Amino acid sequence: MTGTAAPARDLPRSARLRAALAAGLDGDVLEPGEPGYDAALPGFNLALEHRPALVVRAASVGDVVATVRAAADHGAGVGVRATGHGAPPTGPDDVLLDVAALDGLDVDPAARTATVGPGVPWSAVLEAGAPHGLGGLCGSSPHVGVVGYTLGGGLGPLARTFGFAADHVRSLDVVTAAGELVTATPTRREDLFWALRGGGGAFGVVVAMTFDLFPLSTLRAGTLWFDVDDAPAVLHRWRELTSALDDDVSTSVARLNLPPLPDLPEPLRGRAVLVVRYVRHGELAAPDPLVDALRGVAPPLLDAVGDLPYVQLGAVHADPEDPMPFLERGGLLRELSEDAVDAFLGAVPPDSPVLMAEIRLLGGAVARPPAVAGAVGGRDAGWTLFVGALGVPAGPPDAAAHVQGVHDAMAPWATGGALLNFAGPRDDVSAALVREAYGPATYDRLVALRRTLDPRGVLAPSSRWSVAADVAP
Repeated sequence: MTGTAAPARDLPRSARLRAALAAGLDGDVLEPGEPGYDAALPGFNLALEHRPALVVRAASVGDVVATVRAAADHGAGVGVRATGHGAPPTGPDDVLLDVAALDGLDVDPAARTATVGPGVPWSAVLEAGAPHGLGGLCGSSPHVGVVGYTLGGGLGPLARTFGFAADHVRSLDVVTAAGELVTATPTRREDLFWALRGGGGAFGVVVAMTFDLFPLSTLRAGTLWFDVDDAPAVLHRWRELTSALDDDVSTSVARLNLPPLPDLPEPLRGRAVLVVRYVRHGELAAPDPLVDALRGVAPPLLDAVGDLPYVQLGAVHADPEDPMPFLERGGLLRELSEDAVDAFLGAVPPDSPVLMAEIRLLGGAVARPPAVAGAVGGRDAGWTLFVGALGVPAGPPDAAAHVQGVHDAMAPWATGGALLNFAGPRDDVSAALVREAYGPATYDRLVALRRTLDPRGVLAPSSRWSVAADVAP
């Protein structure tokens, strides 16, 4: 009989999956070719291509549960995205679950905690905590999502003072790969609580997170900008000074090849520079010997160190706010010797397509175990190395080789590992870096737990867990 619909079992998998979702969601389901599908795809990194079978714009926790269950029933994977800063590409057989609308935020000043949904960016937490003199351990960019950042560990500008953001999580509401909504705490679902705090989102979809806030009102913080010709003297002196820093100081340096953009300050526009980033927690009237010493090494092009309200912490790193195509790769260093400093500067000449090569000082609270153990790796490293360049089509086709070239130059001082949030593209290299940073005991425990919780690889199908050879979903 003409016009008779095909039996459901004969429809393509994506059509069966959409039919299973369409009736019960509060949010929207989009498929290729529909209005709104293409607009829903881009994340923050425009160099990554998302072409999922379906996009689900969740409007409730129930939508997350229903999406995970339906995907599992139909043999599809689920990639989760909020702001999209760290979201890997979602493939053509999978569902992109957009949780940006789950943006509930509650600050409890008495308990000094915040509870957020997965769509909340750090900027909202900073603004909500400021009237109470409280702040969370955000990263360098306030536009990054709180949950995704924290699940990857969360290394922020105050890390040496307070540790990783993951160290200060109190509870997690999680949708497991089986579509079960559970709460994980230090005493409930302990293995899940341990894994999510540093192991990333491959162990469950977090729909609420409660974490500590700290008395953070005003810091001594900012940047010193130097011409590239002064970079060797400044960076060598910075290296010497960091060997004796107290834990209340966190600092990093970056070699930047800045474009001639009109929104950059005139002294920096179109220049090759070295920037020193500085954040100190504590008494504002206390001295700043590192900053004072560097001011004496060479005249800064721009001196922007002063008293900074914590709500404006993003000004220290001034990360890009608009989506752009970029390539990145991170690593960890055991040490930063005089030879390492020379190799670092030599690997990023002014004509390099590398826009940024950054070294962050670790140690302090980063190196100490937290009150409740988590899966964060790389605590024993002394420094991070992070390199970035514009990706195609904005950047040159060989940009990735230049990014890798900086890491190759620093290989003699590298640990062979990288922090989860900084490892770079979801490929075999980043999987090996993350595995090395965790160490055998932590990595093996994470592998065993992922196989138990998600044996079919429903969650985070493009994560570093699924590209690792010994974790086959």
